[in-house]
Amino acid sequence: MNRRLSIGLGLALAFCTAPLAGQVTPQIPLVRPAPKVTISLAEALGQGRANSPAYRQVLNDAGPAGVAVRSAWGALLPTFGVGGNIGYTGEGKSTFGGETFNQVSAALTSGYGVQLDLRLSGSTILGPGTEKATQRAVEEDIASAGIGLNNDITVQYLSVLQAAAQTDVARQQVRRNTDFLELAQARFQVGQATLLDVRQAEVTKGQSEVQLLVAVQTENEAKLELLRRMGVEIPVSVTEMALSDSFALVEPRFDLQQLLKTADAENPTLRALRAREDASRASQRSAKSQYLPSLSATAAWQGYTQEFTNTDLLLGGQVNSAKVRAANCTFQNDLIGALPGGGIPGYPNGGQVPDCKAFAGLDATGEALNPELEQALLARNNIWPMEFNSQPFRANLQISVPIFQGFSRNLDVARANAAREDAEESVRARRLQVRSDVQGRHLGLEAAWQATLVQSSNRNAAREQLLLAQERFRLGSGNALEVTDAQAAVARAEGDYVNAVYAYHKAIAALEYAVGRPLR
Repeated sequence: MNRRLSIGLGLALAFCTAPLAGQVTPQIPLVRPAPKVTISLAEALGQGRANSPAYRQVLNDAGPAGVAVRSAWGALLPTFGVGGNIGYTGEGKSTFGGETFNQVSAALTSGYGVQLDLRLSGSTILGPGTEKATQRAVEEDIASAGIGLNNDITVQYLSVLQAAAQTDVARQQVRRNTDFLELAQARFQVGQATLLDVRQAEVTKGQSEVQLLVAVQTENEAKLELLRRMGVEIPVSVTEMALSDSFALVEPRFDLQQLLKTADAENPTLRALRAREDASRASQRSAKSQYLPSLSATAAWQGYTQEFTNTDLLLGGQVNSAKVRAANCTFQNDLIGALPGGGIPGYPNGGQVPDCKAFAGLDATGEALNPELEQALLARNNIWPMEFNSQPFRANLQISVPIFQGFSRNLDVARANAAREDAEESVRARRLQVRSDVQGRHLGLEAAWQATLVQSSNRNAAREQLLLAQERFRLGSGNALEVTDAQAAVARAEGDYVNAVYAYHKAIAALEYAVGRPLR
């Protein structure tokens, strides 16, 4: 009876160690697949400067700043303008200033104007210097944005390497737990281990597989974040992408005073604020220049045409005028003919006009203009739109001395003074912040280096602990819980060491950003 129970219990235990029917075994790769795309840090930085949307937005400010400088120089030169006009005026009467004017015929008009204008003032003369200072500030802003972009990409590049290292730690842990499960099953088969040991090994292996999946996901998300900061997309999946650079773990030997001196000269944000301070000083000088005289000069050339559309009225008016002249000529001849002797002695024809009609421009009938005069009159009227009559050249020079402008200049100067003082205080505040950041990050780097040494020692101790626990379990003097605890300790120690190493590298990157230049 006891023998039957022992046989039945053995069969039951053997059945429990077998996988359940229909159970899905997860397929988790324990070897990192070969990458199709590799990216170095230099390539990541280059792609970021070429494609990062945030950096390109700052870079776009350089164009308007350069145009502003050219515009300021152009303000010292006279402006040149050319204009033209065409118009139509209908016939009729119009009143202007109490006077009535009669437009007997509709008229077409056209004209042109060429004008040079020059206006000089204190702000105009100081304009190029002011805009150059602003341009330098924009350039420093761009440089600051570039260094900030480099820091963002470098830190994220390190984060990807850190996540990849954590994934490797998780894979190693799965391998250890797989080997331990195989050992527990083998010892159970020969009766040197219990079913509890086998189940403990299975649970531990399953937990490590879940941790591996989480680590892989974290690594992929870190890669996606790196690509986002670079502003690019790759043609393959992020699972097929790898980073090619590595960073050596070297004890930091930086002189703090030299770092502070370098940061004071090269920190990008501090340099940008100093450039803004220079620009505020230039704006202050420009505001004060409102008390200086201003000069304006103008030179203009103009032309004008007018053509009557009703030539009959034009010719009729000229005929009537000619008839009046002819009648006046006849009247004068009659007066001269009535003088004693029938004329004025010594003058041809006694001073009389031989033909008053011809003299007045009429033909032989006296009812129309002679053809030559009529054609000449029509030709003089046919000038629209391009046969201009030039107007006299006009030039003007004016000097203006501001006396009182309702305290507006005082307000502008006060605001400019306040802006300059604010800029000076911003520079001082930022300098204090930079010095604090450099000292704090230098201390943080020293602490991060010490942490790597401590975590390296902890990792070695955990590995030795695992070897001892495995050996005790193999010899039968230990149990599965001891091995499981040792494996968990190794995983934590290795993960903590990876975190410490990349915390050290990120501390160097933070110190480089605070200083404003690479230190490695």
